[in-house]
Amino acid sequence: MSRPPLPLGTHGRIRIYKLGPKRYRARTQIRDYDGVVRDVERTGQSGAAAEIALKAALRDRGRAARDGEINSESTVRQLGELWLAEIDRAVRLGKRSPSTAQAYHYRFGRHIRDGIGALRLRELSVSRLDRLVIEVHDRFGTSAAKTTRTVLSGMIGLAVRHDVLDRNLVRDVGRIESDTSSARALTVDEARDLRAKLHADQRCRDWDLVDFTDFMLATGLRIGEASAMTWAALDLDAGTAEVRGTVVRITGEGLVIKRRPKSKSGFRKLELPTWAVGMLLRRRAAVAPNQWDVVFTSPNGGLRDPSNTQADLRKVFTAAGYDWVTSHVYRKTVATLMDQAGLTARQAADQLGHSKVSMTQDNYFGRRVAATGAAAVLEALKDTRLDR
Repeated sequence: MSRPPLPLGTHGRIRIYKLGPKRYRARTQIRDYDGVVRDVERTGQSGAAAEIALKAALRDRGRAARDGEINSESTVRQLGELWLAEIDRAVRLGKRSPSTAQAYHYRFGRHIRDGIGALRLRELSVSRLDRLVIEVHDRFGTSAAKTTRTVLSGMIGLAVRHDVLDRNLVRDVGRIESDTSSARALTVDEARDLRAKLHADQRCRDWDLVDFTDFMLATGLRIGEASAMTWAALDLDAGTAEVRGTVVRITGEGLVIKRRPKSKSGFRKLELPTWAVGMLLRRRAAVAPNQWDVVFTSPNGGLRDPSNTQADLRKVFTAAGYDWVTSHVYRKTVATLMDQAGLTARQAADQLGHSKVSMTQDNYFGRRVAATGAAAVLEALKDTRLDR
């Protein structure tokens, strides 16, 4: 009867050979993960040193960095690096957002690599992953925990595809519920009051946030989308604005306009209320052109940084007596006013560019004019003292 083959990833007996004074060779055979048996050897000044060097080589042989393969002895860190390499490739192919990839790299490096990176994949368990997510939530908040959970799910999913694990353990990790207790929409009276206070705030005018906040309230756009709005994307005769991209910061490149919104449904053309059209007409006549053709630049004339803008908005909202308001509240206000006017959730999703819309609308990328009814509803925010 023939000798049974070595199990994948294992080696045979190690033999030591003396080559000369203070020179030894340790040799064995290993069955690699492609099924091929290969000779592996290392040398050292003593038999023990040669054997130690050989064992280290055998240990490292299965690492993901060698040929893109992982096994049960691979570490979580190796798995994460392999998964992030896949994400980076998707970014190069235009299938992933650079900002999303940066967020994944950050959370992996900040929480996963140092938290459980040294564990072998065979040592992973639902309870260990659950503890990590809870620790991140308690120390860094809901958003960090959610992204960490997403990264873990992608990593473990890769291990499942490589037949290292038989199921994605993250599916059984506890869900992170968002704290929405303080998230509410502005009423019509509050929105008009806030608009008036922002128009009267000298710092808000100096930072060129008056028109910017009016535009966000008139459309429900995200900060990055509003920052990337170009004059070419506006049809002020028809009273529409087309969302074609978003401003993001990419490590090593700085601020750029990503010619792709957050999702396919992010491509959309929206109707504008007349008071917003009037504001844009006045702005077009007053502002100087810029190299990006964007409607709203930063105070120093560059692209508007969404992060910095968010920080500036917190300051002016607080000064106006609305410290609970964020840019997300503006988006929620648009959706709530539409809902109160009897418009459908589908129309609100079209207005805000949410991804959960029908396949037909996804295939059209929302490029048609979305007659959502928001423009008529948002006419209620017109203030004769501010809008002419």
